[in-house]
Amino acid sequence: MTSTEKHDLAVAYRIYPRVSRPAVDLGLGEDKLSLSEACLKSFKDSLGSLRVKIWAILDGCPPEFEDLFRKYFDDSHLVFLKFDGVGNHRTFTAQIEVLSTQADADLVYFAEDDYFYLPDQFFRMVQFLRAGADIDFVSPFDHLDCYRLALHRTPKWIRTCADHHWRTASSTCLTFLTRKETLVKYRAVFDSYVRGNWDCSLWLSLTKDRVRNPWFLVRCFLAGSFEWKIIVKAWFYCWPQILLGKKLNLWVPVPGIATHLDARSLSPVTDWQRLMSSSMQENSVPVSASPENHPEPLTRIS
Repeated sequence: MTSTEKHDLAVAYRIYPRVSRPAVDLGLGEDKLSLSEACLKSFKDSLGSLRVKIWAILDGCPPEFEDLFRKYFDDSHLVFLKFDGVGNHRTFTAQIEVLSTQADADLVYFAEDDYFYLPDQFFRMVQFLRAGADIDFVSPFDHLDCYRLALHRTPKWIRTCADHHWRTASSTCLTFLTRKETLVKYRAVFDSYVRGNWDCSLWLSLTKDRVRNPWFLVRCFLAGSFEWKIIVKAWFYCWPQILLGKKLNLWVPVPGIATHLDARSLSPVTDWQRLMSSSMQENSVPVSASPENHPEPLTRIS
């Protein structure tokens, strides 16, 4: 690839040297380096032949984490941004700044360090995003909350593309794929997270699911459900987008092609704990003989 050729994807991958809780139990304790390697290797394996420029955003990380990126990515496609433990909001700001100003790729990906990916699957997300103008955002994660919370019980669209099923979603976390032009246009919404908004709330302001239904808000409040707080946050920080902005579409693969490692909300159907244990054994990382994870069954979407 010559210096004038663009990459398929620009990635801002942020990483922190401590284990978030409650993470999937693989018998590693506080060994975040080994967990990070399993996740980073899975990400690299999932990318396949895609041409990627990656910014590694290291927040208070020792030199071993820099070595980790060099183990899996060539220096010519790798940039390091180092911070001294500034935290989640500041590193997310760095992701926004990098991906909205870079000129290496039209498609941009926000990556967090606690996701595990299926091999050779990422290209499906890229193909799907390129398949239609009404596909604004794609998450690799089929969040278990989509099947558990009333917030997500709204009509959904389902499509097939790249030999996979895709479903619209109301919200996701902060690992997602989009176009650079979309990020630039709606940057103010993502900036609201840095000012105190929640990830679910900013997504609801973009997808507009539930946020314009006052009866749902009242019902959640009377029932004592925390979901009313999510909607109030969305209005407080993003009311111009809710009232005046375009309704955008967030899509997720079914089943997921990656999972967040929060043990309470693993993407359903796939036995992620078994896959991670196998991956880490291949990398000579000892794992405990913890029981296999049996995901909860899928729930019908109303």
